[in-house]
Amino acid sequence: MIIVFGSVNLDLVARVARLPQPGETLAGEAFAMLPGGKGANQALAAARAGGEVRLVAAVGDDAFAAPALARLAAGGVDLAGVRRVGAPTGVALIHVDGRGENAITVVAGANALADPAWLPDESLEAGTTLLLQLEVPLAAVVAAAARARTRGARVMLNAAPMQLLPQALVATLDVLLVNETEAAAMAGMLGAPATPDEFATAVHRKFGVATVVTLGGEGAFAAADGHLYAVPAPPVRVVDTTGAGDAFCGALAAALDRNATWPRALAEAIAAGSLACTASGAQPALPDAQAIAALAATVGGRVVTIAAG
Repeated sequence: MIIVFGSVNLDLVARVARLPQPGETLAGEAFAMLPGGKGANQALAAARAGGEVRLVAAVGDDAFAAPALARLAAGGVDLAGVRRVGAPTGVALIHVDGRGENAITVVAGANALADPAWLPDESLEAGTTLLLQLEVPLAAVVAAAARARTRGARVMLNAAPMQLLPQALVATLDVLLVNETEAAAMAGMLGAPATPDEFATAVHRKFGVATVVTLGGEGAFAAADGHLYAVPAPPVRVVDTTGAGDAFCGALAAALDRNATWPRALAEAIAAGSLACTASGAQPALPDAQAIAALAATVGGRVVTIAAG
């Protein structure tokens, strides 16, 4: 079982020829309202990758809540842990340019009221994976991670959007996932080099946490079980990168939750992230288990163990 404690948003997406500069107004090419939020995206990604998933989150008592949850319900995610609170449903304002690159502003709304007390003790036992992100308050993430660690669950944190993390939080994790930019920003506070492979290795050695650094189209590095893995990204036609990181995290959680080896889990994660780039939107682009497995089969043999120890 995968428990996701995180955010639910409605994404307001504008397609533009290029991303606007500060103070500039551009004419958009298209607009869509799509369900999103890192917690919701990763919950659906894990479910589509074959995991049994429950989402614990907050939405508002407003018109945005139903469309924000619609794809999750249709995708088989257990929504019994989603509560309606006295704040608007979170939103993300997203520009996507002609190359598929994006710029995103997130307004937390109800996500700021997500409460780790909503996680029942029995949902955090050994054999459960708790997947966290940083679109809910950091104090709530710290509390959820500490409880889960004490009770024996696997604790995974996608440290995005970037925040200063207490070292005590990192020490409670089993898996830390960041992108290249986030790794560079976190390096100083964790006493690690800024380059992706060295960051992963140093954090893994110092805190005993498996550390994954994604590199976009260049793939990923992961330090786990005393090894450093280099994972290539398969070539795909990029349409929109919005949900790629969430697809990676959800698929990795699903693979680890069923006790896949690290090379296999990483191959599935990079396959899911790559496939998510081939369609528009975050949740609409999340691939299913069959597509992930097919592409992972082309990646698995190219996962390289660079170093040990």
